[in-house]
Amino acid sequence: MNNKGGNSRGGSARSSSSRPSSNKPKPAMPKRAQGPKKVKVNTKVAEAEAKKVEKKPNQAPKRPKVKDEIRLNKYISNSGTCSRRDADIYIQSGNVKVNGVPVTEMGYMVKPGDVVNFDGVVLTPEKKVYILLNKPKNFTTALDEGQEYRNVLELIKGSTTAKVGAIGRMDKNTTGLLVFTNDTDMIRKFTLPSQKSTKIYQVSLDKNLKFEDLEKINKGLVLDGHRVAVDEISYIEGESKSEIGIQLKSSNIKVVRAIFEHFEYNVLRVDRVAFAGLTKKNLPRGNWRLLTDQEVINLKNV
Repeated sequence: MNNKGGNSRGGSARSSSSRPSSNKPKPAMPKRAQGPKKVKVNTKVAEAEAKKVEKKPNQAPKRPKVKDEIRLNKYISNSGTCSRRDADIYIQSGNVKVNGVPVTEMGYMVKPGDVVNFDGVVLTPEKKVYILLNKPKNFTTALDEGQEYRNVLELIKGSTTAKVGAIGRMDKNTTGLLVFTNDTDMIRKFTLPSQKSTKIYQVSLDKNLKFEDLEKINKGLVLDGHRVAVDEISYIEGESKSEIGIQLKSSNIKVVRAIFEHFEYNVLRVDRVAFAGLTKKNLPRGNWRLLTDQEVINLKNV
C-alpha cells in the first residue's frame, strides 16, 4: 500500500518535473494556406487612367480649333477698309466673298489661307499699329491747307509701313499729343460725341482770364445749340492768369478754342498735355513712340 502510495507520489513528482517550462519556445505552428497578396492601389491615379480610355456613349467628336481663325468683319476691319460695323453691312449685302463664294453669314470665321474679296478687291489685313506723337507747331492733319504747312505724317515717317491716320484733327497752331493708328474701329470710337475719355489742354490767351468767366466755363456752356460740359478748369500754377488748364471729354480742338472765344478771348495757343490717360512724359516735342500693349488695352477700354 505504502509502496504503491510512494510510487504514486514519486510518479507524481516526475510528472511535475517533466512538464514543459513556460520559458521554452513553443513549437512552430504549421503555416496556413495563404491567399493572394494584397496590392495597394493609388485610387487617384487609377481614376485618371480610367478617364483617359473612357468613352462617353453618343458623344460627337469635338471640332478641332483652327489656329488664328478670325471673324470676317474683324478681318475686313484689320485691312483698314472700314469699321466692323460697316463691314457687317457689306457682308449682309453680299459684297464679300471668301474663296470666291459670297458670304452673308454674320460671325463667319476666316481661316489662314482663305482669300477674302471685298467689293472686288482682295484684302490683306495688317497688324494693328498705335503711335503717339508730341506734335510741334506748323504741322497739320489736314491735306488742304497749302504747301506752306507740312503734314503730321512726315513726323512719324519710318515708324511703320501700315497706312495710319490720326485720331482727331489738329491745326498748325495746336501742339501736343496726337495718336495715329490703322485701327479704324478705334478712330471711329474717339470721334463719337458719346466718347467718355478725358483730355487735358493748356490754353494760352491774349489776356488774363477773369475769375467770373472761369466760374461760368466751369459750370458748362452752350455753343451752337450744343451743351459743352467741362470737367475742370483752373489757372496754371506759377504762370500768369492767361495760362489756363482745362479738362473735358471732347477731342475736338475747335471746341476748346470756341469756349474761350465765346467770352471774347483770343486763343494764342492750345497744347494737349494728356489724351485718354496718355501723357507727354519722356516724349519731347516733335518725337513719337509706339504705345505699349497695356496702353492699347487701356485705350480700348475707356
